[in-house]
Amino acid sequence: MNEMGNYPNAFDVVRKKYIKKLSDLTGRNTIVYYSGWLQHPDGDSSIDDSDMEGFMNAVNELDCTKGLDLVLHTPGGSPTAAEAIVNYLKDKFQKDIRVIVPQLSMSAGTMIACSAKEIVMGRQSSLGPLDPQFNGIPAYNIISEFNDAKKDLAEDPTTANYWAIILQQYPAAFLKTCYDAISLSSTLAEEWLKDNMLKNNQSAVNGIVEFLNSRDTNHDHGRHFNYKKCCDIGLNISLLEADQEFQDAVLALHHSLMITFQGTNAVKIIENQNGNAYIIGLK
Repeated sequence: MNEMGNYPNAFDVVRKKYIKKLSDLTGRNTIVYYSGWLQHPDGDSSIDDSDMEGFMNAVNELDCTKGLDLVLHTPGGSPTAAEAIVNYLKDKFQKDIRVIVPQLSMSAGTMIACSAKEIVMGRQSSLGPLDPQFNGIPAYNIISEFNDAKKDLAEDPTTANYWAIILQQYPAAFLKTCYDAISLSSTLAEEWLKDNMLKNNQSAVNGIVEFLNSRDTNHDHGRHFNYKKCCDIGLNISLLEADQEFQDAVLALHHSLMITFQGTNAVKIIENQNGNAYIIGLK
């Protein structure tokens, strides 16, 4: 367990109760992966390599034959960190993974959702485009900035000093890194969809990946795709409202996590139904 900061016991008690309640209802393992970026925008809440420790802690001593419900709320983050997490969970649970999105799972969080056999969304829930970010800046935006610089310099060389100041924030070969990250996001999403949710349906996979990782279609990294849009593009979506008892359990858990973020300095929580918790706080 990695707990940073002082968390009032009441927050822990309520949150743990609702994780256990959801697991008892479904008969499946439940792990929450929640980030508090909405409450603590300056916190380190993105998906990164340090999360593997939290998932190892959460999976420890679980009966993996019962499958996994992964409850996600994240702004996204590193595609390579998401890849490591997905590979680990699929190996442990033999692909019997259902992703539940009570509110938001964006960017690399959408990639993780695409690795599941099924995604559960409510009418209020959203997934987002796959395009990766670097320090909170979408890769497509960085590429666009380089393209603007190239165009301006060709038309007016006197802008060289301006663009030198703007572009010096990026390391050498960073433009290629952006293209590689976009390509990797598409490659991983395609592999995961074919491996689990949409076996033997290459045309559906192609359509989903093209839509989710197209800047021309989505225009903005922060686009929100509700359950109807996710169904329309071919993802296997179940509606949370179809089962009232299940919906109540999921939303009670979601609200308990939101209250934890609001009332403490926690910015990331990875926790299972047995109380194993990995909690990162503001630095």
